[in-house]
Amino acid sequence: MIDQETFDALARANAFAVYNGISLHLLADGRTQAIMEMGPHSVNPYGRLHGGAMYTLADCAGGALCRTDGRRYVTLDGTVHFIRSTNHGTITATASMVHRGRTTALVDIQITDQDGTLLARGDFTFFCLGDG
Repeated sequence: MIDQETFDALARANAFAVYNGISLHLLADGRTQAIMEMGPHSVNPYGRLHGGAMYTLADCAGGALCRTDGRRYVTLDGTVHFIRSTNHGTITATASMVHRGRTTALVDIQITDQDGTLLARGDFTFFCLGDG
């Protein structure tokens, strides 16, 4: 597993996450989190958290988790099951490794609001491009 300094450098280099106001965090237990404060650019026309924002948050958390082995990954497939929405606050996607193989990794994602309410969950498969 990579160290915190390397993880932080990879997080800063993720221009897409930075552009979308997503911060990436490595947890002590080996999971990762992607955190976003809701704003005017993350809501749908009804003022609710946009499904695409949740998907993006989940994808960023999962990709960050995969990279903790020092290799490069791209998203192969992702499914998000939307449970509920919100209209304000801090949204967190927490990624847990289900299986890491030689060329693919399967990641479970839980998306919650600032109160810990489950908003969505997802399964993402990532493809390993090789060494970082």
